[in-house]
Amino acid sequence: MKTCELYLLTPPSVDPFLFKEKLSRALDTGPIAAVQLRLKQATDDDIARAIEVLQPIVQSRNIAFILNDRPDLAKKYGCDGAHIGMDDMDINTARAILGNDLQLGVSCYDSKDLAMKAGEQGADYIAFGAFFPSVSKHTEVRAPVELLKWWTELMELPVVAIGGINAQNCIPLVKAGADFISVINAVWNHPDGVEVGVKSLLKSIQHALEHTEV
Repeated sequence: MKTCELYLLTPPSVDPFLFKEKLSRALDTGPIAAVQLRLKQATDDDIARAIEVLQPIVQSRNIAFILNDRPDLAKKYGCDGAHIGMDDMDINTARAILGNDLQLGVSCYDSKDLAMKAGEQGADYIAFGAFFPSVSKHTEVRAPVELLKWWTELMELPVVAIGGINAQNCIPLVKAGADFISVINAVWNHPDGVEVGVKSLLKSIQHALEHTEV
């Protein structure tokens, strides 16, 4: 049976000491595949501090801890992998830094060509998006849902759907073949708390999987 898992991204700016309790509550609510530390404007020292505080919380639950943008720091501090955009670093360079044991994810936006290139150059998964307007990251890119279906019918490499996703709009993405649903605000800024955010997403994912035509 087709599966789809939840992949959490941290807010773009967090105080790790204040965030760790919220993170723990979210991770204890239900099955989560990965957490990506995504601190866009942070210094290396800030990133190192956040890794020191948050990484043990994630890895102690047997959940992958992925660092955004910085394969070098991911390798240095024992993260499970890194995720890069096509403008951040050459894929071959990132793969060389991480070695063969750590995961490499690559954002491919709405581009079939970039996705194929990422797969050929050693990505462990690719990400398409944004599928919907996002308050976390402004982008003009709007990936069509059909892109997921195209990819999963041709490729075995896992694909992540990202961008403005919540419990209400994730269902067609799951049905189209997304292996992972990646969210920020749908969990961390859920009006009823992170636990409800996680539960709502997992319920929608399960509903979509049960009603997907094989």
